[in-house]
Amino acid sequence: MKLELIYNFLNELSPFSLQEKWDNSGLLVGHLNDDIKEVHISIDLDEEMLALIPNNSLVITHHPLIFKALKTVNYDSYSTKLLKILIQKNIALISMHTNIDVSHLNKYVAKEILGLEVLPSEDFIVYAKVDMNFDDFSKYISEKLNLKYTKVVKCKEYIKTVALVTGAGMSFLPQIKADCFLTGDIKYHEAMEAKSRKISLIDIRHYESEQAFSTLLMGLLKKYLENNKLKAIITASKNPFVFYKQGEPIE
Repeated sequence: MKLELIYNFLNELSPFSLQEKWDNSGLLVGHLNDDIKEVHISIDLDEEMLALIPNNSLVITHHPLIFKALKTVNYDSYSTKLLKILIQKNIALISMHTNIDVSHLNKYVAKEILGLEVLPSEDFIVYAKVDMNFDDFSKYISEKLNLKYTKVVKCKEYIKTVALVTGAGMSFLPQIKADCFLTGDIKYHEAMEAKSRKISLIDIRHYESEQAFSTLLMGLLKKYLENNKLKAIITASKNPFVFYKQGEPIE
């Protein structure tokens, strides 16, 4: 199957024009005329994963491998090491990042993964009705995302509404109009800012909040690919973080 056909389907599904100005979603490696034998879906790329993917495949990731212009390609960085493998194996790469956040992922995580009652929302920020005690709600979110420990900022005992942005969404804090904000990669000074605004926070982490990308995209792509006699495979990259408690890794 020609790569162009898959690219066009993805662009109709979640237009690449929706991406943020700083983003680099779209076709990053390969040519639209390439013949694709298999499609692999993952939140990211890593060397172990690429070793298992056969030549002439397409990988669709959430995070772009390349964000900024490369001045050298000397294989001593994360992106250039993987670029070498992609080119050697003739593996194409498409990334769907902030475009699919807006069109699908944030709502999917809120509704399908967390089971929240989603309210009318626009763009990145998804709002949902909660009506729960903060401690109970924090426990509920941790269980849904399988978080062994949870970092929070508690400003209110009771949560009526929650806002959600998967990945790293603290730049949206000034726009949040909810009792609690769920997002990942929360920094110390951002937590202080949220506390001053009396907005509670639950850090749902980056990988854990976005890993549903693969399941989401598989569901959206499967029938189209099967109709074209092509299979899609979830080939998930690993979370680079390992969490420890008192010197022992948490399983």
